[in-house]
Amino acid sequence: MPPAAPSLRPLTIADYDPVRRLWEASEGVGLSESDSCEAITRYLARNPGLSQVALTPPGEIVGAVLCGHDGRRGYLHHLAVNRSHRGQGLGCKLVQECLRRLHTEGITKCNIFLFASNEAGRAFWVHEGWALRGDLLVLQHGTGGG
Repeated sequence: MPPAAPSLRPLTIADYDPVRRLWEASEGVGLSESDSCEAITRYLARNPGLSQVALTPPGEIVGAVLCGHDGRRGYLHHLAVNRSHRGQGLGCKLVQECLRRLHTEGITKCNIFLFASNEAGRAFWVHEGWALRGDLLVLQHGTGGG
């Protein structure tokens, strides 16, 4: 019998340490002071129940994504799936759950930020039906990255 597929549930701040380790081990995820435990605590409080983790039946976190909105547009950040669980549709499942939850809050459009050098990430998002917006640039103010 094949192992049970990972299940999804909302990310909580109690998940911070294993999720942070997952992000750190995932190529294409850039972390900064904006990803401190305190900053993620604020983010989750502003966007309750939207961010998701994927867990194996024993409870190991093997996928995570931050999800939030500003009242008009949704945003996904730091989608990561453990290498041992890639290629099974888990990233797609995490994204679809986030989009479903955004839709229940009246948010019908969602954006992501992707490093221009992240070819694997770009291939994933394009495969999932996301379109590159060549008419937009990202500008940022503040110290440090992210």
